[in-house]
Amino acid sequence: MKRRRRKPRVEGNPRKRHWLRWVSAGVVVVVAAGTVGVYLKYRQINDSINRTPLTDLGHRPPQYSTSSENILVYGSDSRAGLDGHQQYILHTGHVSGDNTDTIMLVHISPGHHQVTVISIPRDTMVPMYQCDSGPGYPGQRQNLNQYVIINSLLQIGGPSCLYKTVEQQTGIFLNHFIGLGLIGFVKVINDVGGVNVCVPYAINNPVSGLNVKAGKQHITGIQALAFWRTREDTGNGSDLERIQRDQFLSAQIVKAVLGGDLLGNPIKLYHVVSDAAAALTTDPGMSVSDLIGIAESFRNLAGKNVQFLTAPNQTYPYDPNRVQFAQPQAGQVFSAIAHDVTVPKVKVPSGTPSGGGAQVLTISPSKVKLEVLNGSGAYDAAGSAAASLTSRGFDVTGTGNADNFRYTDSVIEYASAADKPAVNTLKKELTGVTVRQVATLTPGTIELIIGSDYTGLAADPSASPTPSASLAATQSPAATSSSSPSASGSASASPSPSASPSGVNGLAQANGGITAAASCASDSNAFSG
Repeated sequence: MKRRRRKPRVEGNPRKRHWLRWVSAGVVVVVAAGTVGVYLKYRQINDSINRTPLTDLGHRPPQYSTSSENILVYGSDSRAGLDGHQQYILHTGHVSGDNTDTIMLVHISPGHHQVTVISIPRDTMVPMYQCDSGPGYPGQRQNLNQYVIINSLLQIGGPSCLYKTVEQQTGIFLNHFIGLGLIGFVKVINDVGGVNVCVPYAINNPVSGLNVKAGKQHITGIQALAFWRTREDTGNGSDLERIQRDQFLSAQIVKAVLGGDLLGNPIKLYHVVSDAAAALTTDPGMSVSDLIGIAESFRNLAGKNVQFLTAPNQTYPYDPNRVQFAQPQAGQVFSAIAHDVTVPKVKVPSGTPSGGGAQVLTISPSKVKLEVLNGSGAYDAAGSAAASLTSRGFDVTGTGNADNFRYTDSVIEYASAADKPAVNTLKKELTGVTVRQVATLTPGTIELIIGSDYTGLAADPSASPTPSASLAATQSPAATSSSSPSASGSASASPSPSASPSGVNGLAQANGGITAAASCASDSNAFSG
């Protein structure tokens, strides 16, 4: 019997198999094209950033903490790349050159749970260090007996000259630098949705272009840049007050970023970096991925852990329009940053109120949130008191001026009965203070108004028999003036970490600064004449 040969088994329809092969190939092509497209876009953004190598840095400071990071951030006032229309709407004029309007040292503590931003006044006089010449840079020869204004270093020797000078003067090892141009600042502010500012009176400044009404205002990029640059005809016209206003603006930017979904959205972060890239200048070691990674690491950062302060300074003896670093205060601040020192915990008196179930009359100073206001008009009254209270563990959220300067007795104001334990804890630190309830205040935060009779806090029973001077105790220029500035860097003059009376956790409050939790409305003294 002849066996019938079976036909080969065919799985499915040949035409269908053919179609699937084409679909699979198409998917591969699309995915590959998308991957290449993303890569090319990344390369385009990465390549658009201007990278400048760092040269001739000399003998650099030690890197005491390898788990922290220090980034020099500056704002350039260069008009390069701006067309006539942009110069018109940004009110920049046709100034030539490349100076630094803003210089900040950003310290990121280990774990990225705390950020400290130190503003260096643009009018600071610093010794002349060796700076190489380069394309468009004349450079300068080292002469530590001669001084130059710090905002001119970018034009003299490029980023390397500024970078080197900041390292030598502060004793802080820098990891990177970021320079941001005018148009980049505008784009970043627009990308985060604008920012809130508070002004005590209407401002129409034709120099910067700032035009805002009195009160709380929400402004976007162009007006934010104008606010940042406004100096003339506002307050006393000084750069120091401009820095103070900019710190409050920075605090509001941090609030906007931390309160939104930007840090948890890599696509939005990528868009922000993309917008700013063409206006950025960085060292070769800083990539787009690094910028995004740093931003993403701040996702769980609290506003109270972002602090802003100005490097302690005093009038330059040879020119009242310039300043120099005030010593030893500046050296102490820089040393705390270099070593990433933390403030020692304040000793809280032991013991609990008698009578089980009785109301707790006091709480730990660290749980007392307060704002310190100047009600006497005396120089730095609020800042000095805030520094003293911070050294005793209180959470000072900001300083400012009271509604008038006619207070004789100091006054503690609180919102509700729930705030009485905090009031009692604060009252124990003061003598001759009046307490009153003000229902319009925000519950949970109390206000201390410093009167003209205030001479300091009550004696601290837990204080050491040989206390060291606090940073703020000698912050007044009169207490630190000298006949001539020292040419040496602050690293050699800085105390050891253990000798520093304040560490990185309390630098802002100890030096008249603020945290990002500060109220927008608490900066009225930055507009006073």
